Amino acid sequence: MSNYLAIATVTATLKRILHAVVTVDVSGADVRTVRPETLSNDTSFMGVNIYLYQVTPNAAFRNADLPTRRPDGTVMQRPQAALDLHYLFSFYGDETKFEPQLVLGSVVRTLHSQAILSRHEISDTILHTTFPTPVPSNLADSIELVRFTPLSMSLEELSKLWSVFLQTPYTLSVAYQGCVVLIESDDTPVQAPPVLQRKLYVLPFNQPMIDSVTPQMIVATSGAKLTLQGHNLRADHTLVLFGDIEATPDPGMANERLVVTVPAGVRAGMQSLQVIQPIYIGIPPVRHTSVEFESNIAAFVLRPTINKSGGVYQITATATAVTVQVNPIVGKDQRVVLLLNLVSNDLSTTYTFLASARSADSNSITISIQNVPTGDYLVRIRVDDAESALDVTAGNYTGPQVHIP
Repeated sequence: MSNYLAIATVTATLKRILHAVVTVDVSGADVRTVRPETLSNDTSFMGVNIYLYQVTPNAAFRNADLPTRRPDGTVMQRPQAALDLHYLFSFYGDETKFEPQLVLGSVVRTLHSQAILSRHEISDTILHTTFPTPVPSNLADSIELVRFTPLSMSLEELSKLWSVFLQTPYTLSVAYQGCVVLIESDDTPVQAPPVLQRKLYVLPFNQPMIDSVTPQMIVATSGAKLTLQGHNLRADHTLVLFGDIEATPDPGMANERLVVTVPAGVRAGMQSLQVIQPIYIGIPPVRHTSVEFESNIAAFVLRPTINKSGGVYQITATATAVTVQVNPIVGKDQRVVLLLNLVSNDLSTTYTFLASARSADSNSITISIQNVPTGDYLVRIRVDDAESALDVTAGNYTGPQVHIP
């Protein structure tokens, strides 16, 4: 990389190269590096003036040094600025003798045939140029060499450059861009201590895939189990994710089959599950969620149940409301519907009531009813379209029941 003398060194090298050529091609020509307005009234000067009028960040290298610092502010690597240099070459002399055009031809030919500043030319310039600085230029050691390419500027752009920026009468001129100049900071990076233990973890790609879940509909009872069929379901560490609840599958299953108990906390209704294979790295091993394997998402329906106490369903009713104790707990935002079927030969008399909004999650749901005749009714509860089951005895529905007074 190069130090802060790089820009001046590029200009000096450019001047030295052109001086060696122009003075031979055009007798009496010279090369200067001053502001153009200082030459506007100098009719004796014949040659080319090199003026650095703009510096822009190089698009390809502007972020190549990142990150340069650690979170605590210490230097990781030396920051470097990547710059493109924009030069204006203006030509002077006797127009009647075509001197500006002769010098222009010599400069354009040279920059086309020697577009790159070689390390030898840079080193030679540094040897014969004295900068008013305590340190020498090291541009010759830069990884990237500076390449010059012509810039296509319209007459309007040239007019603005001369009249607005330079504020001096226009003279024959061309623009070139030199890229890339890398200027490196003098900061000394803080070296991290040597690696005490080298730990490389290589894992085969083991993407689990769920093909089916059985049963598709399962009643919410203690110990209810689901069977997962698929591929690559087993790993050193395997979990089944129910929403945001993790469960450990039963041990001893094959790679294509998992059996898992539905954990407490899973809500009734349509639910999703996913096989997760965590990766534990380090000493002691720590789970890294960013590199764990995840299967596709599968769905199943968890049917609510009406709780029993002493063999009796926990249902109470008045003429205007029915209260049901259900499992699992019902979320306050879940949709709850009560279905009543009058106990008769055909069970054709049906009433449906939607539970009102609730302020908290609860196992106890009270649903307002109206215009329900006195009698015994079969009770079903539907939570997010998952419906509780009825008891069947000898081919007939027998419960759960409630008496509406």
